[in-house]
Amino acid sequence: LPAATAAVYKQWIPNTNFETASNWDKGRVPCARDVVHFEKDKVVSVFVRSPHVLTDMYLPLNGEFVLGAGAAFTAFDGSWDPGCDSGGAVRFADHEHRAWFDPTLWRDVLPSGELTPRGPIFSVDEERVPCRYDDVIFQPGTSFRVNTDSAQPAILLRSISVMGRELNTPSSWAGYLQGPSAPLQFHGNGTLQVTGTGCPDKSGCACGNALDGPRICAALLRTSGRQCPEPACQSPLQPLGHCCGVCGATINLDFTPDFDLQKYRDRLVQELLSQPKYAGVQMAISKVHKAQTFLGIVSRSSAALIQIVLIDDRAGVRAGTAAEQLAADIMESIAEHGEVLGISSAKMEVATGSTASGQVGTHPVSRITAGTVMGLLFSLLLIGGILFLYRKGKLR
Repeated sequence: LPAATAAVYKQWIPNTNFETASNWDKGRVPCARDVVHFEKDKVVSVFVRSPHVLTDMYLPLNGEFVLGAGAAFTAFDGSWDPGCDSGGAVRFADHEHRAWFDPTLWRDVLPSGELTPRGPIFSVDEERVPCRYDDVIFQPGTSFRVNTDSAQPAILLRSISVMGRELNTPSSWAGYLQGPSAPLQFHGNGTLQVTGTGCPDKSGCACGNALDGPRICAALLRTSGRQCPEPACQSPLQPLGHCCGVCGATINLDFTPDFDLQKYRDRLVQELLSQPKYAGVQMAISKVHKAQTFLGIVSRSSAALIQIVLIDDRAGVRAGTAAEQLAADIMESIAEHGEVLGISSAKMEVATGSTASGQVGTHPVSRITAGTVMGLLFSLLLIGGILFLYRKGKLR
C-alpha cells in the first residue's frame, strides 16, 4: 500500500484522433461530401475508430493512420447523406506546438486511468508535468503528437504507457523508440528515458523539472499575456517551483533520516486539513532543492528541504487568512512532535490580504539551535586566530 500511494500517474490530455471534433478547423468530424486536407509537411499519427465515407482526402508526406477494429475509409458514391448537406474543405489541426512542459495538457489519474478525486492536495506548477519518478499514460485507443523540447540532458520517467502497453524498463522503451510510430508521436530536442524505478527515499524525491521551470511558466501564462494574476496581498509569497506569487503561507522543513514524507502528508490531511474550519484550504507538500547563500552570495550547491505551500479560497482582505491559521497549527504541532516525526527545524512565512508584508517565524526543533552553532564556530575561529598570532610571535 505505501508504494501504491506514493506512485504518481500523469495522463496526456490532447489527442490526434480522427473522430475528435476539435482536431478539425470546422469544429466537426468530416462527413461524406467533405474534402479532407492534411498539410503535406506536417507529421501526424492519427487513430481512426470507425468507418468514414469521404469525397476526397489529401494525405501528408510523412504520417500514419492507426485503424481500430472496424475502421475504414470509403469513397463517397454521391448518394444523399442526411448528416452532410453541404460539403467543403476540412483541414486537420496543427499539433506541432503541443508541449510536454505545458501543465495545462496533463492531469493526475489513478492507475486505472480514472481522474484522481479532487481533494485538498495540489501541486506547484513544476510538479504538474511528469516528474522523474512518475508514470506517464497516453490513453489507450488514441494517437498523439508531443513536443519534448527541454533544457534537461534527459527527461527521466518511471514508465510510459502507450496504446495500453506499459513500457517500464529501459530495454522495452528503447525497443518502442525503434518502431515506426515513436518518431511520429514524439519530436523535439528532449530525450525521454524510462528508468523503471520509483523514488528510493522515504523523505521524498525532488521533481527534477527546475531546469525547465521557465519553459513551464511560459506555457502556463501564454493565455494570460505572460502576466501573473494580481494577488490580493501586497507582498505575495513565491514558492519554489511555482510560477506566480500566492497569498497564504509557506513552511520550510529541515528533516532527519527518520522523516517520512508520505506519512507526514497523510497526518496533516487527517488531523488538520480535514477539519471543517479549513474547508477551502489547499496544501502542496514536496521535497525541493533551495540554492544556498552566504552573506548574500548564491552558492552553486543547494540544500534539500520539505516545502509546504498553503493557500485558501478566501478573497479580498481575508485572502490567505485560513491558510495562515493552518500554518500556525502546523508549527505548533511541529514544536510538540517534530523530533519524533524527523523534523529538525521549521520556518514559516505568511502573506495575507490583511497584511502589508510577509511575516516570518522560525521554530528550531533540535536542542542545538542555529545560534548555538554559529556561536561555537565564532569561538573556534577566535581561538584559532589567537593561536596563529601567538605562533607568529605577534602575541605574547
